[in-house]
Amino acid sequence: MEHYGPDSVAVYGSGQLLTEDYYVANKLMKGFIGSANMDTNSRLCMASTVAGQKRAFGSDTVPNTYQDLELANLLVLVGSNTAWCHPVLFQRIRAMKEQRPDMKVVVVDPRRTETCDIADLHLAIKPGSDVLLFNGLLSWLADQDALDQTYIDKYCQGFDQALEAARTSFSDMQQLADACGVEEKALVQFYHWFCETEKTVTAWSQGVNQSAAGTDKVNAMINCHLATGRIGTPGSGPLSLTGQPNAMGGREVGGLANQLAAHMEFTPEDVARVGRFWRAPNMAQSPGKTAVDLFKSIDRGEIRFVWIMGTNPVVSLPDSNRVIKALKKCQTVVVSDCIEHTDTAEFADILLPAAPWSEKDGTVTNSERRISRQRALFPLAGEARPDWWIISEVAGRLGFAEAFDYSGSADIFREHAALSGYENNPEGKIRDFNIAPLARATDSEYDALEPFQWPLSEDKVQGDFDGSRLSSITKPVMSNTESKARFFKEGGFFTQNGRANFIATPVHRPVNTPGKSYPLLLNTGRVRDHWHTMTRTGLSARLNQHTDEPFLAIHPDDAERYQLSDQALCQISSEFGNAVVRVQVADVQRRGEVFMPMHWTRQHSESGFSGVLVNPVLDPVSKQPDLKFTPVAVEPYQAEQYGVLLTRERLAVRDIAYMTEVRIENGYRYEMASRSLGQLSLFARLKPYQKVEYMDNAAGERRVAWFSVAELQALWITGQTVSTCDRQWLQSWFCQSASIEEAWWALAGNPPQGEDAGRQVCACFGVGEKTICRAIAEHGFTDPVQVGSHLKAGTNCGSCIPEIRGLIERG
Repeated sequence: MEHYGPDSVAVYGSGQLLTEDYYVANKLMKGFIGSANMDTNSRLCMASTVAGQKRAFGSDTVPNTYQDLELANLLVLVGSNTAWCHPVLFQRIRAMKEQRPDMKVVVVDPRRTETCDIADLHLAIKPGSDVLLFNGLLSWLADQDALDQTYIDKYCQGFDQALEAARTSFSDMQQLADACGVEEKALVQFYHWFCETEKTVTAWSQGVNQSAAGTDKVNAMINCHLATGRIGTPGSGPLSLTGQPNAMGGREVGGLANQLAAHMEFTPEDVARVGRFWRAPNMAQSPGKTAVDLFKSIDRGEIRFVWIMGTNPVVSLPDSNRVIKALKKCQTVVVSDCIEHTDTAEFADILLPAAPWSEKDGTVTNSERRISRQRALFPLAGEARPDWWIISEVAGRLGFAEAFDYSGSADIFREHAALSGYENNPEGKIRDFNIAPLARATDSEYDALEPFQWPLSEDKVQGDFDGSRLSSITKPVMSNTESKARFFKEGGFFTQNGRANFIATPVHRPVNTPGKSYPLLLNTGRVRDHWHTMTRTGLSARLNQHTDEPFLAIHPDDAERYQLSDQALCQISSEFGNAVVRVQVADVQRRGEVFMPMHWTRQHSESGFSGVLVNPVLDPVSKQPDLKFTPVAVEPYQAEQYGVLLTRERLAVRDIAYMTEVRIENGYRYEMASRSLGQLSLFARLKPYQKVEYMDNAAGERRVAWFSVAELQALWITGQTVSTCDRQWLQSWFCQSASIEEAWWALAGNPPQGEDAGRQVCACFGVGEKTICRAIAEHGFTDPVQVGSHLKAGTNCGSCIPEIRGLIERG
């Protein structure tokens, strides 16, 4: 740093960090190192919402609450597979929908997802047409005289320009419907419901944010709520659903490269204010590099030291091959993580053992501004330490010990709370984020803190409250404090003049569009039981069973066109890289579009992760990458041999064209394909065990089982086609005693009739598809509730209920 300057240093954080960790990292980088090159993987999930809310409201303020999802008479879910990505919240919505059947739910998503299980209307719009859809709605509201002109005139500005941009983006309703890729009748139905329903909530997630037009999408939706005055009232308002556990907490302490702590900005006044509070000797004066550009700067040699905390950018960032190239070139790479082996950790010069969430103590903030205490379940293991402690130790060795002399997370939280109230008063520009009363909380009060929504005020704040006095949260420090639940019912925006900004959102042509070389459009996203890059969920045998391999979902017509068969392998290519995954023929896909999950890594499938394919196109305002819109080509992947290996010992092989690791109880399963599958190194270590082998020369198939005295040690099935063996049943052999006399059952690969559970449907209770189907047939169940009462399936997180309903409907 002394030789190359503070901007040669960078930190890349994570929404997995606690707020206290985030706070200390930002303080060190922006106040004492003197560089704002501190960004986070929240740039990949929430940056467009942050930018959109700041443009409209003057601050990154979520105006509504989770309760409004239940109070709404119309709920519009945009770009969010809520059933899988927010399963607990989705069960609240489902329960309310069942209590109030007249409540309408509209799902806006190019794919038909499990969330559509409760939808009255599914608008399968073309990817990227969200701005056009809500521009059309704004125009419709004006044409139907459904505007709240009083609210617009009293509290807003820029409406005429926004309406003009909306009107000029389409010619008539039929052309609008065609451009969005939906039927005109369905479009009008949605517009009619929105027009006529006072209590309307629009909620969105990554399908909106992860776009080159993500900020405009957010503002196009907010425009419709401002135009109708449906904001900050019970059952009405725009509500973003965050993608990570503490994306909101990170934003509160300035986790993004263009922010300062306590919702302050890189204005001269705010820079000076934060500098005074921290007594910072080297306060950063301007925004730093955002996620994608940060790693490009590493690749160019401008950043020579990067500290990566609790995230896996080699997998999660777009154009992953360039990220790998950058880290290989970087002079010093430090990785703090609770997992030793990740794709990113492979490039670490220094690997620091950070505590996992179950050993951490601090706070997090959810989508509705609710701050909750996270208390450690277990003591720190081995040499693992909290991230804030690690950062503070580094700060001390850099000569900043006095400013980072924290005895625990309570110390950090009190400082964070004090900064939120520092020079935050009516004499100056009031900031939305304020938890200043908690700066006086004792350690015991901090320990006992119950969930509350910010902002806090020691005087009664005008507006809509959640009704609870903070004396019920901590006392005595909060005895005269109230928490505000909703914003903007009666204006009070955080812009210079206190008025909300309508934002004109013209429709722009995408940077990359499908063409002759790359005719299909790739969308990426989550599957039910995995989180981001499987660094945690990949360790769970149960969570690996529902979706056990990376796949490419493709419409049947496209599969036929490109000669792809269901469950065969295909190669996907883009301008940036290639991948080989399993084909999943699915009519839930739109024609011309494909979907690939984002979770698999080189740790689990060297050829099967999507980051190498995704284009690094950014939203010009939020700098969030467009992870949902990459042109690709597909073709069959021809292999001469296919193999299935089940073993108690983990395999380390990287020279096989396609191999996916699936964690199972007491072992591992590997799916393989290559030009040739010869002798694996594992086989030599199995020599001491008894071996039984079966060869079918006509079919070109070989099956080998190795047994100890009482256990199956390994099973190897290889042939010229993908084996149809019952993998779930074979995996059960590793959970029971077995002898060589039973070898032929294992070699057969399939169980006796009626003994297999089938592919796992319910991960919470380990209930298989065939078990559910047999119960449906035997008892005549017609509702998932009946299945749940009998088998418990679907009675915990509920995310498998749509699948259970599908099994019932198929009979």
